[in-house]
Amino acid sequence: MKKKIKKVIGTRDRIDLPEFNLYELPCKIDTGAESSAIHCHRVRLVEVNGKENISFRLLDPSHEAYNNHEYQTSNFKEKKITNSFGKSEYRFSIKCQVILFGETFTTDFTLADRVSMRYPILLGKRLLKNRFLVDVSKIDLSFKLKQENE
Repeated sequence: MKKKIKKVIGTRDRIDLPEFNLYELPCKIDTGAESSAIHCHRVRLVEVNGKENISFRLLDPSHEAYNNHEYQTSNFKEKKITNSFGKSEYRFSIKCQVILFGETFTTDFTLADRVSMRYPILLGKRLLKNRFLVDVSKIDLSFKLKQENE
């Protein structure tokens, strides 16, 4: 059995979310977080043709990539998340595609209020596991590779 070579990623980078037409978004790599999270607001449940959807807006209006677009999906879950301080809360979770190092990965993102955080996106262990090794002395490795290939 051939062992898959893991890519080295730094403590922060920039990722693309093609489904939302959002590119080069700053993110923090967090090996202590189980799941990934993305900043959003106006999260609410709506009914569309008799089916429950979730509606949300990504990023903060002050973010340069903010587009004020209201996204909706019926492909969501509600899950219990426990933060590093042991406090639990329920959040909605969606699946979406992420591009890192020119590869597309599908992962879950919890929809979170990260307005007071430095990075609007957090990449957690579920995305990183068996794919990446984290080198804390590096940053923007995927983004730099993308720039070289343009």
